[in-house]
Amino acid sequence: MTHRVRVPATSANLGPGYDAFGLALALYDVFEAEPAELWSIEVWGEGEDVLLTDERNEVARAMRRVFDEVGYSGAASVRCENAIPVGRGLGSSAAAIVGGLMLGDLLAGAELTRERIFELATELEGHPDNVAAAVFGGFTLCWNDGSGARAERIEPGSGFAAVIALSDEALPTAEARLALPESVPHGDAAFSAGRAGLLAAGIALGRRDLVSAGLVDRLHEPYRARLIPDMAATREALLSAGATGAVLSGAGPTVLGLVVAEGDVFTLF
Repeated sequence: MTHRVRVPATSANLGPGYDAFGLALALYDVFEAEPAELWSIEVWGEGEDVLLTDERNEVARAMRRVFDEVGYSGAASVRCENAIPVGRGLGSSAAAIVGGLMLGDLLAGAELTRERIFELATELEGHPDNVAAAVFGGFTLCWNDGSGARAERIEPGSGFAAVIALSDEALPTAEARLALPESVPHGDAAFSAGRAGLLAAGIALGRRDLVSAGLVDRLHEPYRARLIPDMAATREALLSAGATGAVLSGAGPTVLGLVVAEGDVFTLF
């Protein structure tokens, strides 16, 4: 029997929500799998020339993690139809991990909860923001309560949309993290904490004024800007076209424009 799952692209950070905020987007990777004697991976679409097609593939790795979890012995034939660009800050690795966990759960008949899939995805990805939005959808907030990562989904208010200004070049997350300092000034941390609160409230309430005020960051974007020469120009183009605000999507280099409707009409394009 063939099993099929669809997982959304995600945008993490959203400016001041560094390593805490995530947003699911209407762009999807589709993964199919069926039991097999040996592992085989096919990749179509985005990343087909660069992604691994053996057991080291992220989808297969995640499936094996579920199999180990529940004591299922077996392999699978996997097909990946990717629409999420790889290495552009849109959560392609999170989508692959979540898709693999969901397929592994279906093949093994494990019936894992979404919360457990989120925990396993965080373990494999190394941080929770993208995988939270991929698992739960909507707008997600992540934190660590001492026992592990936690996430809460919040449904965005009405009249809310996102526009992607996709970069032609990839920027590995590991490289983008190296651009960050070990610490930031206390004033910058306090500034970003306040703006993160405004942004979360604005998204939940559909408030254009709060989203606009909240999309300003001093934790990561100023340090990563040197790696993305056209970031300022791209942001300005989105704002000129009517976006409420614009931020790096994840670690970049893609820039995400957030739009909140005035009344029932969007102002972008």
